[in-house]
Amino acid sequence: MTTNEHHHPAPGAYAPEHPARLSWATLAPEVYKAMVRLDAASRKGLDPKLLELVKVRASQINRCALCLDMHSKDALAAGESVERLVQLSAWEESQHFYTEKELAAIELTEAVTVLTDGFVPDEVYAKAAEHFEEAELAQLIAAITVINAWNRFGVSTRQVPGHYTPGDIKH
Repeated sequence: MTTNEHHHPAPGAYAPEHPARLSWATLAPEVYKAMVRLDAASRKGLDPKLLELVKVRASQINRCALCLDMHSKDALAAGESVERLVQLSAWEESQHFYTEKELAAIELTEAVTVLTDGFVPDEVYAKAAEHFEEAELAQLIAAITVINAWNRFGVSTRQVPGHYTPGDIKH
């Protein structure tokens, strides 16, 4: 497996039988490096399991197979349960699996990810603000924004999932 010094696979580096459309990290290395730095900065102060739930939920919505593969594996490696990951796409019907804080983060993730319905609703933001200190909330919004950016790179260039091992590389 091709890896780099950071925690995100070089897009297009895997599966020659089903190659990605292009290797954007190779073709735009400064953007890729900036994304890795932005990703690292956005994680600070956030619970790793909550962060992975947010990343998986945004990746589900955006249908980014590479990020789903990566962040599901990272969530499991961080101690997340299979049951909670499976239920995440139906969290509204499965709220009893999650804490109030996690639910607020998941709902905020959906609102920030799906902006076609308008702005992030005040009630969604207010609920998140009840569970997160301001600095932590700012970091959460940053993390949600960053995973959405990774998802857009992954989906638009059709990055190939299935070759990630937790601890190798991560975004």
